[in-house]
Amino acid sequence: MHRRALLAAALASPLAAPALARAQQAVVMRLSHQFPPSHHNARIIAAFAEEVRQRSGGGVEVQVFPAEQLARAGENFPGVARGAFEAAAAVNFQWGTTLPEMNAVTIPYQFTELEKIRKFPGSEAARFLEGLLERRAVRNLMWLYTSRQAIFTSNRRPIVSTADFRGLKVRGLNPLTDHALTAVGAAAVAMPGPEVPQALQSGVLDAGLTDLSAAVSRRFYEFQRFGTVAPYFSVISHVYVNPRWWNGLRPEQREAIEAAARKAEQDQIPLTEETAAAALEELRARGMTLHLQTPEETEAWRAAMQPPVVEAFLRQAPEGGRRVLDLLQAL
Repeated sequence: MHRRALLAAALASPLAAPALARAQQAVVMRLSHQFPPSHHNARIIAAFAEEVRQRSGGGVEVQVFPAEQLARAGENFPGVARGAFEAAAAVNFQWGTTLPEMNAVTIPYQFTELEKIRKFPGSEAARFLEGLLERRAVRNLMWLYTSRQAIFTSNRRPIVSTADFRGLKVRGLNPLTDHALTAVGAAAVAMPGPEVPQALQSGVLDAGLTDLSAAVSRRFYEFQRFGTVAPYFSVISHVYVNPRWWNGLRPEQREAIEAAARKAEQDQIPLTEETAAAALEELRARGMTLHLQTPEETEAWRAAMQPPVVEAFLRQAPEGGRRVLDLLQAL
């Protein structure tokens, strides 16, 4: 029988009709993000996509595009807002001055206690930020805890006290949190993460600042002898969707997506902690000399480095800055 005739016969069969109807009804959710597939955020997002498929009975298909395959990180927000694709993920501080309140969790020593991080999804603080995101024409779907431990790396001598920063050129995190480095006498150098290893090797930078897992993935142990691990900042990523697309879904489709999102938020917490613990051991195994910041050192660093960042944050976010800090403190 001719191939077209075979296809027509198959589609006309009673068994094919339900499958065809389901395929026609399936909703596609294209989700763009910047994380490489091996990153723990990317793994959780991939698991979320499978969970949505199962919970929706195939009625919603989440198509994940990692590593900027669909859009560059800076293009995700406008792409989702105008409906070019349905969803994207962002790191909280990528909102910069567009939505400065999102920087609150990354203020040094502001939000690094694990119990507070556990309470954040669904909290009043989270809802406050979600309301601000809605004003920017996106609807938040989930919060993904990404990191709460940083590592300051160096090659000549370890960085243990705030005095050890004096005169060092240190890779900064962003213009807001860099106030902490200048407060202790360092020169903060703005630089994309992928460029940091070469800058450390060549001496353009004296010290690096990154989270533990990135220190492993970027092989800092090959050119840095020392590392000080500190609860310096938290990073929370989030996934957001186009609200017009969301409102057009059937209730059962929204329920399946939301249930999968709640599961992803909870699954991410132990995964992030396990990833950090494994990174710590890997750096040690690769020969780095690591110093874990003591509670006394933490308080000394906090006293010197947090106030100028909070002051700058409140200037950036005069309307909602104090409110979000109070809500985070209340967790």
